[in-house]
Amino acid sequence: MPPKKKTKKIFVLDTSVILHDHQAIHHFEEHDIVIPGMVLEELDNFKRGNDSKNFEAREFIRILDKLSESNVLADWIVLDKKHKSKIKIHFGNHPKERNAEKELGAKADHKILNAALQVHEEENGRPVILVSKDINLRLKAKSMGLQAEDYTTGIVKNVQDLYKGIAEINDADNEIVKDIFKDKKTEDDSILNGKKINNHFYIIKSTQSSLLAYYNPFE
Repeated sequence: MPPKKKTKKIFVLDTSVILHDHQAIHHFEEHDIVIPGMVLEELDNFKRGNDSKNFEAREFIRILDKLSESNVLADWIVLDKKHKSKIKIHFGNHPKERNAEKELGAKADHKILNAALQVHEEENGRPVILVSKDINLRLKAKSMGLQAEDYTTGIVKNVQDLYKGIAEINDADNEIVKDIFKDKKTEDDSILNGKKINNHFYIIKSTQSSLLAYYNPFE
């Protein structure tokens, strides 16, 4: 018998997840991602400042800006071609059945919860999971019949095993390195020798010079 096809889930991300890890949308493999419109409003309040959460908010907004250059974020758009995952911004927060704002009060968290509840109603049986670092929001979601999970990616059990997030490329083509110095970027990713990793940093060395580079998957 052929292997059973996995059911693609929909993960609705809370603001707390983005402020914890701006790369969170890339960590759900083949599953689809929904960002409630209220999350964007909250991130707008966090984008100024020097704390880590301010950095995470700014970086995530940059990622969305790149995605929106040739797409409408309110529609499903491809997030990862390899895993065939998609992402969209959901601007509604008015579910017909359970309404968190009516039952629990009008506040930002309950608008996000309502967005997840509405997605659950609209998606005809697909598993919808609210992902949040806020335990109280997860409990509220579960009390209203919605699946909820913590976001644990990035928790390191052994600090010695922590990947440094940068790779070294040796014997790079001198001409490509020169072009990068001249144009500040290149579309020729052969210089990475098959070590292409989205949003990754590299030390690239040729026989004549070296440079620091960043691989932007959207360009």
